[in-house]
Amino acid sequence: MEKLIGKTKENEKEEIEKRKEDKQTEKIEKDQEEKGRKGKKKKPFMILGFSIWRLMGYFIIYSIAGFLIETAFGALTKGVIESRKSFLYGPFCGIYGIGAVIMILFLQYFRKNNYTLFFGGFVIGSIVEYFVSLFGEMMLDVKWWDYSSVPLNLGGRICVFFSLFWGILAIYLMSHLNPKVDNLIEKMKQKLKRNTKVIRGVTLAVTILLFIDCVLTGFALKMFYVRLTTEYNLDLQGVDKYLAKYEELYQKPEIKKVVDKYWNDKVMLKTFPNLKVMAKDGTMIYVSDVLKDIQPYYVRIFTPRVPGAVIEGS
Repeated sequence: MEKLIGKTKENEKEEIEKRKEDKQTEKIEKDQEEKGRKGKKKKPFMILGFSIWRLMGYFIIYSIAGFLIETAFGALTKGVIESRKSFLYGPFCGIYGIGAVIMILFLQYFRKNNYTLFFGGFVIGSIVEYFVSLFGEMMLDVKWWDYSSVPLNLGGRICVFFSLFWGILAIYLMSHLNPKVDNLIEKMKQKLKRNTKVIRGVTLAVTILLFIDCVLTGFALKMFYVRLTTEYNLDLQGVDKYLAKYEELYQKPEIKKVVDKYWNDKVMLKTFPNLKVMAKDGTMIYVSDVLKDIQPYYVRIFTPRVPGAVIEGS
């Protein structure tokens, strides 16, 4: 009997020890799983091998660069420092930002040599230019450029001559310029290594502000065309649509007050001094020729010797 009792106690001890071991093993496994979860970093959302943050950074950098390039171009060719931006408020040329992002995304598949890069730039650049022009005409009723007088053009939106420049630009962009932009981004990441969330927050905030700026610009341009068609009797394409907008919105005093204060003719012409609209017969009209009493330039540096000799492309 004593032997049986002794064996029972031993069995109980063994079971207790086994349970302790099982609990310790379970705890170790849970700790390892937890460490594994913490060690695994969430993969960022990628588009053709690029993170969304990198692409937003490209868009912002190249949009600002485009604004500076356009401003310098205007100063050298027209002798004036004027607004050359795409939107009402920020110093951005969105066309450059969008074009750069799309070209960087797709030109990576043409990096075999300079010949393939040239071909890729010729094709991709032409497609981007065509659809950006089409978007401007259909959504904003803006014609940013017109190649109708240039040989081998397609609808005045693209032409072979400028498409060749897209090919040359592709070689420079992928071989020289964008690697430097990547280095700049990496240096910023290294300097602000512990503040990655701050960098992403700033990038996201600027992108959102750009989007809001774009929406406000579209609305302001629509209301600007309403005034052009009604107050200056311009027979523009889509005039019925503008008149409908005029009757609908300008009857509301609060909207008219805001529009006339912040987006009046003077503000719009100073912001978009090279703005062109299209008449029903297809002819292009410079808004500055209609609003002759408003001086669109900010600062004149010099007067070109041969007025009108420069062909404006934007």
